Amino acid sequence: MGTSEIKTIETLDALREHLGHPAERTRGKIIPFIDQHARTLIEHSPFYLLATASSDGTCDVSPRGDPAGSVKVLDDNTLVLADRPGNKLLDSQTNIIENPHAGLLFIVPGMNETLRINGRAKLVADAPFFDDLVVKGKRPALAILVEVEELYMHCAKAFLRSSLWKPDTWPERSSLPTAGQIFRDQMKLDVTAEALDAALTEGALTTQY
Repeated sequence: MGTSEIKTIETLDALREHLGHPAERTRGKIIPFIDQHARTLIEHSPFYLLATASSDGTCDVSPRGDPAGSVKVLDDNTLVLADRPGNKLLDSQTNIIENPHAGLLFIVPGMNETLRINGRAKLVADAPFFDDLVVKGKRPALAILVEVEELYMHCAKAFLRSSLWKPDTWPERSSLPTAGQIFRDQMKLDVTAEALDAALTEGALTTQY
């Protein structure tokens, strides 16, 4: 297919004409605070995605995981996320300094609906609540405070379409390349995939916190 055959949509009016408008009920589900149901889902979520963007609009989505209950709700409008050790590229952190707008997607295992939060983030070097962010005896060096502006439940369609929670639909792990194979090929490293996999596994297990 040539690019001349691709029909793009480049205006908001054209987008709405193509896909229509949301129902009033859909608009009504967006609230500007953390209600009791959202608190419950956050408390039970061991995995979430943090979306940020730089000042020029370059986007980043970072996976974050901790034991369920590690994300703390400080009040009806504020939550705090521990920033655990990573690769030190600091994509999320740099973006937050340049542009505080952030999005969160909380996932609860086995639940097809997800919780979406949009708000403004800031980096915190220390605060009394850091004591509540300790996991396995490790206190985070940094935390991300998020002031909630929009919160809503996202419907189950994506998870139902993907059958994400159905193990019988999952590919055999052996049919996919390992992380070591991917890094070796992408970075053109003169080392075996097995050696890289061993190092990656050890690092992931020993430097989580």
